[in-house]
Amino acid sequence: MHTKQKGSILRSFIIVPMLASSISMNTLTSSVAEALRDHASTPIVLSEEEQALTLEREEKAAKIDTYYGKYNLPLAGDGMTMVLAGEKYGIDPYLIAGIAMRESTGGKFACGNNPFGWGSCKIKFESFEHAIDVVAMNLGGHNEKTARYYKGKSTKAILDTYNPPSVVATYSSEVMGIMKKIDATTV
Repeated sequence: MHTKQKGSILRSFIIVPMLASSISMNTLTSSVAEALRDHASTPIVLSEEEQALTLEREEKAAKIDTYYGKYNLPLAGDGMTMVLAGEKYGIDPYLIAGIAMRESTGGKFACGNNPFGWGSCKIKFESFEHAIDVVAMNLGGHNEKTARYYKGKSTKAILDTYNPPSVVATYSSEVMGIMKKIDATTV
């Protein structure tokens, strides 16, 4: 290595950090604090449509959480995760909740954080939230590997694909019955 290159590299290790440390941290901190104060005092205004959507989300999540909570099940508290996953992937959040209830009694008998029995329970997830997202993505037809099975299908057709009538003849009606019970739950 040439002496000129060594000197250039040495300067970058010594001079740049010295310049960086000469910036006043107090100035930086107070600028950030001031920006946060200004932002915090700005009211957030939602349109009527956004307010209605927020209320609808909260109501659906509360129904799911109340339904699971009534039986003291592990998925109580994950209602909003199901609602948001349902919105994200274009499926009814009660479908996700209904399958989890039918497959694992609301997470009580989940295998490897898999309350849906997804992949015949051979697929493990890092958390219930991860499982909810992955299963909702697949059921909504947003995974190119499984889209041909689920994309554009009705809830009943999704359920008949998920667990065919040849395997469990009453599966789709059982899950749809759970979905109705969740929807009818009083919050």
